[in-house]
Amino acid sequence: MGSKKKISVPAKLINGGVAGLVGVSCVFPIDLAKTRLQNQQGQGVYTGMRDCLVKTLRSEGFFGMYRGAAVNLTLVTPEKAIKLAANDFFRQLLSQDRKELTLVREMLAGCGAGACQVVVTSPMEMLKIQLQDAGRLAVHQQKVLGPDGPTAPFSQPPQDRPYTTGTASALRRPSATVIARDLLKTQGLVGLYKGLGVTLLRDVPFSIIYFPLFANINKLGQRHSEKAPFFHSFVSGCVAGSVAAVAVTPLDVLKTRIQTLKKGLGEDTYNGIIDCARKIWTHEGPAAFMKGAGCRALVIAPLFGIAQGVYFIGIGEYILGYFH
Repeated sequence: MGSKKKISVPAKLINGGVAGLVGVSCVFPIDLAKTRLQNQQGQGVYTGMRDCLVKTLRSEGFFGMYRGAAVNLTLVTPEKAIKLAANDFFRQLLSQDRKELTLVREMLAGCGAGACQVVVTSPMEMLKIQLQDAGRLAVHQQKVLGPDGPTAPFSQPPQDRPYTTGTASALRRPSATVIARDLLKTQGLVGLYKGLGVTLLRDVPFSIIYFPLFANINKLGQRHSEKAPFFHSFVSGCVAGSVAAVAVTPLDVLKTRIQTLKKGLGEDTYNGIIDCARKIWTHEGPAAFMKGAGCRALVIAPLFGIAQGVYFIGIGEYILGYFH
């Protein structure tokens, strides 16, 4: 991405992995708030990102804000590595005589990168969302049922969407291992890839917007050297990441709703992308498609800023050079 050196795939994988680990560690609580805000229907538990973080900290403690982080930290390394390395690979593949890529070819390279990453992204997001949303479900149930039991009649939840009753403290905390095992046992590998279609619909447009935008902004800092300075690459990643993140937020809302396995009492369930979009539009209005947009920008901007900064510093090349 701007470098004319031949791609070293192992180095790019290391760069992507390091960047992903550092970025996720910094912004995960905001990502948790994003998931909970997007899953709210009607009169929700939280009024905004700050309210969500404060209430989560009070009711679940500091580590409650990092629910699902283990899954993310485990799988974000291959995810970010695949995304960044694939973009480099497709850019090199589409370049002709090492000339500058046209905007269309840059978008095609981003499209290829987005399509490749969903192999890891889809199951990672599936497991992460269940863990992140567990606290909201507990508070929602307690709010609906009250301390002395149900205040209004509710229909029984579908059998494939079990819902545990009880207070927030009594709810059993889900485990990524248990969720994955149950999905594999009942639905096979398809269960882990629920929402694959909408994940593609989100990640491919994101990459089509992000990578060309980043490359062109970053190019402004390459006037006197082959690589842009670290700070310029960082800012370029932040700007491109935030623009792309906000642009695809409606698709992210759909993905979050579809991949959430457990719904609170009285909350809608969905049967595919069109059904989900129709119900959100009808019951919550068009503004609901932008839920969590601010959180998403605050997550993606530093995440990709750090990723591109690390990528252009060349930590992977340094590590490989040291061992050689």
